[in-house]
Amino acid sequence: MDRNTNILRKWTEINSCLEDQKLLLAVGVSVVLLVLLLLLGLMVYYLCRRKDQRQYQELLSTVPSVPACSAPVILVSQGSWATPNEVPFTLPPRFMTRNRDNLKTEEKVEEVEEMKMEPRRDILAHRGSLSVRSWYPVGTLLAGLYSVPPLNEVVAPPPGMATRLCFSVEYRHSSEQLMVSLLRLGNLPPRFHGNVTLVELRLLPDDRRPRQAKARGTGPDPEFNDCFVFQVSGVCVPQSTLSVCVLSVVQDGKRHAVGRVLFPLEGELGQAGRVLRRDLETEDDTQCSELGDVQVSLSYSPALQRLSVVVLRARGLQLLSDAGVCVQVSLQIHTRVVKIKRSCVVKGETDHYFNHRMTFKLRPQHLDEACLRFELQQPHDVSSEPPTLLGILVLGPFMYARGLQLQHWMDMVNTPQEPVKLWHGLSRAT
Repeated sequence: MDRNTNILRKWTEINSCLEDQKLLLAVGVSVVLLVLLLLLGLMVYYLCRRKDQRQYQELLSTVPSVPACSAPVILVSQGSWATPNEVPFTLPPRFMTRNRDNLKTEEKVEEVEEMKMEPRRDILAHRGSLSVRSWYPVGTLLAGLYSVPPLNEVVAPPPGMATRLCFSVEYRHSSEQLMVSLLRLGNLPPRFHGNVTLVELRLLPDDRRPRQAKARGTGPDPEFNDCFVFQVSGVCVPQSTLSVCVLSVVQDGKRHAVGRVLFPLEGELGQAGRVLRRDLETEDDTQCSELGDVQVSLSYSPALQRLSVVVLRARGLQLLSDAGVCVQVSLQIHTRVVKIKRSCVVKGETDHYFNHRMTFKLRPQHLDEACLRFELQQPHDVSSEPPTLLGILVLGPFMYARGLQLQHWMDMVNTPQEPVKLWHGLSRAT
């Protein structure tokens, strides 16, 4: 019994050893196969890489050398012309050094090829490229077509020696912003060359606070290079007018008006990004009314609540007789006439000089509700007859006026106690 037990135990131990050996053999075979596969993959990758490098070197070796000073080139077929669907393409050539013997041989070959390429050069002349053996440059940019004269370059003055403003306007619908770039002024009058030049920008009719820009130099062509942003909705932009007023400031701080530009934005926003040039309108050429013009000076004192009006002179009036001309000025709040004043009668053939000063009591809270109405009248010889109305002028806020008339009133409000003088054209009574 003991003998059978020992035999069984030995048989079990032999079976377990055999199983362990089988397991170790399987693991060893798996590791060997994995190593063989890895070595095979590395060998294939190495062979493929050597093959690609050999092909790339053969492709570069077929490319002829090009002089170092030539332009980028593309290969043109020598035997036949390339069709539009067959665009030849090669990698950029490799620049290799050549010894003197090979250089002489290649120069002779180039001379022969140059003689062969003469007919083709005539055909390809319209391409505007230079030939280098059997290669043709892609081409180069003509810098003269894209050159922009710098802002400080001296340009010819505009016709009539008018002062010209260079600026650009762009409206961004996404942010509802009007971008105004102020570039430079050209051909300032000589009397303003040594002064500081200021520019005031407003967006009429609602903008009361002007944006100011100071020139970076003096002389006939001062530069600005400033950008201004006006927040305005897309509905109001076509109804707005950009006002640019140019001022010259002397050493004592006194300002002199050089001129102004009124730029209606309706129909002009399509020129975004373009440099616009407009001649400044001066006091002498701003107004060209059919009925005549009148020059008026306004000033307002908030402390005294006093509105001062000076009627300076009139010109180009359509007179019916030589009886003279007078000016009637009325202060109106809404539809109520508060005060009426009249100047003396002045006679003249072309220009009539009044220099008549009038003052009106006006509270600051009524500046947005009041207006001034000017009537140029010519009295009759018979005193019982009413005077003949030659023309009218209304100066006031947005409720009553537009354009230059509104600008004059806004300048008076924004510069208290400082007289603002402008010419205005007369209109017919309605």
